[in-house]
Amino acid sequence: MTTWRIDAPGQTLALVSDVALPRVIWWGPSLPEGEDLAELARADQSDLTGGMLDRLPALTLCPLPAADWQGQPGLVLAEADGRPLSPRLQFLRAEEGPGLIRLISGGDGLTLTHRFRAHPTGVIALQTLLEADRPVRLHWLAAPVLPLPQGDAEIIDFTGKWLGEMQPVRNPWTPGIRLREARSGRSGQEHPPFALFPGPGCTYSQGAVRGLHYAWSGGHRMLAEELADGRRQVQFGHSSGAHLDPGTRFETAELLAVASDRGLNGLAIRYQRDLRDRVVRWPDPARPRPVHYNCWEAVYFNNDLATLSDIATRAAALGAERFVLDDGWFGRRDDDTSSLGDWQVDRRKWPQGLQPLIDHVESLGMRFGLWVEPEMVNPDSDLARAHPDWILGPADQTTGRNQMVLDLGRAEVRDHLFTALDALLSAYRIDYLKWDHNRLLPVVDAAQTDGIYALLDRLRAAHPGVEVESCASGGGRIDAGILARTERVWLSDCIDPQERLRIQADAALLLPGALTGSHVGAAKSHTTGRIQPMSFRARVAALRHFGFEMDLRALTSEEAQVLAEVTRWWKANRDWLMRADILRLDSADPAVLAELHLAEDGGRFLLAAGVAETSRQILPRPLELTGLEPGARYEVRLLNPEDAPPKSRGKTALQHWLLILTGRSLMSGGLRLPVAWPSTLWMVEGRRL
Repeated sequence: MTTWRIDAPGQTLALVSDVALPRVIWWGPSLPEGEDLAELARADQSDLTGGMLDRLPALTLCPLPAADWQGQPGLVLAEADGRPLSPRLQFLRAEEGPGLIRLISGGDGLTLTHRFRAHPTGVIALQTLLEADRPVRLHWLAAPVLPLPQGDAEIIDFTGKWLGEMQPVRNPWTPGIRLREARSGRSGQEHPPFALFPGPGCTYSQGAVRGLHYAWSGGHRMLAEELADGRRQVQFGHSSGAHLDPGTRFETAELLAVASDRGLNGLAIRYQRDLRDRVVRWPDPARPRPVHYNCWEAVYFNNDLATLSDIATRAAALGAERFVLDDGWFGRRDDDTSSLGDWQVDRRKWPQGLQPLIDHVESLGMRFGLWVEPEMVNPDSDLARAHPDWILGPADQTTGRNQMVLDLGRAEVRDHLFTALDALLSAYRIDYLKWDHNRLLPVVDAAQTDGIYALLDRLRAAHPGVEVESCASGGGRIDAGILARTERVWLSDCIDPQERLRIQADAALLLPGALTGSHVGAAKSHTTGRIQPMSFRARVAALRHFGFEMDLRALTSEEAQVLAEVTRWWKANRDWLMRADILRLDSADPAVLAELHLAEDGGRFLLAAGVAETSRQILPRPLELTGLEPGARYEVRLLNPEDAPPKSRGKTALQHWLLILTGRSLMSGGLRLPVAWPSTLWMVEGRRL
């Protein structure tokens, strides 16, 4: 029997090889240094009873039918001619380094490598590599397969839609399989590659939970299975059948594992820090996150130098630091029916090119950003007419948003796109690309995702100072795979603050504030029709990477004043706020959605309590904070008492004074906030004394 362990801050993964393939004997909160792993493996041995085989097949890192495994296998293969393969694999050797273990198995001309790497951020990355001595067809390959505790009550995964991303779905564990598969060719609103497995009584602030995030931007598959004998396994990998051609080398994406004994917030902190501090490669880490202005909901396709220059002047006066020209600047793009693929400036709208607008933007102290959608093509475009063979999928496929997808698995397509984008980035001072992706793929093809990664990597190398935002019908492609090549995600096309409040809070189980774009929209939302006050719109956006997206010419003087004030506050606080941990509060009032942004050093915090609907009780319930030092004293003040409605007659202490309270009292007794109408966001600032 050989054992190994790998530790990251807060968690341990332990393995043993006493069967054909290694298996996990512990994945959870950190084990003591002196834990006897051989004893742990022996304690894991199960009994047998009637109706079973005479040996209990092991739940290995890749359970196989040839090893008598009766559940879902971790590998499904065929010979190149389609004949099914049922390989028998044996453990061969281990290779170890600091924070790294490779466990190598083989047989039948196949080599299977399972890699485990611990990161200082608290994440353990797991990956599987399959190599063959002849071409084979891969139908399914799982990242290293993990057991899950039989005492856990439920599975939390996520679904969503355009304008309604990151909706948690809770299902109880039952015998059988919970299967989620994204076959749309991108990580997707419908099936984000993220799942949580909480223990009994787990809340945001306490309890045990395990989480898995598959770092892949193409289609993926997740299955969580409870066998008849009670054991549970979870598998993640590319969508089944995603590799269309035979090959000799296949690998999964990294599966990012986190285990927490401090509730969902303990898990969220690990993922937030890992994405921000390890996965994303910032062009200039010291540069503060700039305030965005995006012109899409102001002008849509109606590009005009005079209009956009006027709006840019207004944006700069309100505090914007980056001006983004959205769709409509290229080809003959007057609506969404034409010109995708023709990445040349439309001289009808821009007779002197984009330089006059860029010069004006820069004269105001802002930098310039540009919208592109390089992976797509309209049938009505010069590119589609010249290269119909470059379109992915059948010629008679149904379009999506009047567009088709370019086959990025082809080197000549990637070369063409690189040349077009490189020419733009070389001709103009472009600080930022909003990279959109508005159509699902017509086929499941891993080569498409490998192709976009290769294109982005090449562009980053050629233009290392340019930031890129991943946008895909809003939040349709949000994962660690794309974030290794971008610096921001557009969480949703819905910027109605009532919707965004919930979307942002649930997404914070994975995403930090610095990567999450959030914009102040028009008074009447362009996606829901709701009319919301400026304070609510601005304050919800200020909880993430802040910006505006509206026709600034329509602002009233009062709205402009509030927006400018919130912008000044965000700029004054962004250095610590964009590195803060986002902790969700367990609110006793379902009408109140609250989160606490805790500074890295714990010295300050922002409590944001959004009232999304009318409370059922007369007065607000006290809101218990989390993550503070129990014995420390905190100076607490309400930033926006003016948002209290006329019906707030008694006035809480926070509406009049600074309060000085201990962390224990704030976490156990809570804070009493004023009465509020729906569409109010209370912001409370705390400083440790």
